[in-house]
Amino acid sequence: MQVVIIGSGNVATVLAIRLKLAGHTIVEVFSKTELHAKKLAEAVNANVVTHFQNLTTTANLYIFAVADNAIEILAHQLKVQEKSLVIHTAGSVSMQVLKNCSNNYGVLYPIQSIKKEMNNSTPIPFAIDGCNKNVVNSLLSLTQILGEKVVHCNDEQRLQLHIAAVFASNFVNYMYWQSDVLCSNKNIDFNVLQPLIEETATRLKTKKPYEVFTGPAVRKDFTTINKHLELLKKNKNQYEVYQFLTDKIVEDIK
Repeated sequence: MQVVIIGSGNVATVLAIRLKLAGHTIVEVFSKTELHAKKLAEAVNANVVTHFQNLTTTANLYIFAVADNAIEILAHQLKVQEKSLVIHTAGSVSMQVLKNCSNNYGVLYPIQSIKKEMNNSTPIPFAIDGCNKNVVNSLLSLTQILGEKVVHCNDEQRLQLHIAAVFASNFVNYMYWQSDVLCSNKNIDFNVLQPLIEETATRLKTKKPYEVFTGPAVRKDFTTINKHLELLKKNKNQYEVYQFLTDKIVEDIK
């Protein structure tokens, strides 16, 4: 299959390399920044395109892997042959922004924190959608070589999943950051918490999140909670986050 990659960032790089390893031909890489396009193009033996109107219109697959707010803008400028498949990789953008590009369009949203340097064997689940059954089947076949799991989500479901991913990754990582700050303030190595983090993640493979709670809020141990809050008074931000989350756990976990 001949593939055009529109973008040169983290998602574009990982998908291009994995498609190349699977035997597909990356014919072009587009980026307004020539240096970025060249770097990815060299890695996958593709041609560099820096002017959007110069993209070939006869490839089998076009992948928009750019910033969410750039997808619709660029999509208005792309018109390819009817049988070509055009997809984007965003969690929060409707599939319909691609409807004028081709008769075949869809979404391939990677449910993973993608970095260029990630190992090619790192699992990447995908949420897919297509404008017709043939597109969905094509994306199912594609995900078999790109990831471990796949779910079929419409635009509303995918947006909900995108929000869930923010809670599960970015918000949780914010908590890790605050833990690191608390440790650093007392010259404690944050890595001492790594086994705790890993054990919690391991338990989530077989249990629901509400089943793995531990700690003073679950036990309604207000003596310990008040000790914690007393220590956190010097940091208004940490105090408010701790109090808010503790109150929610006390209220919601019965």
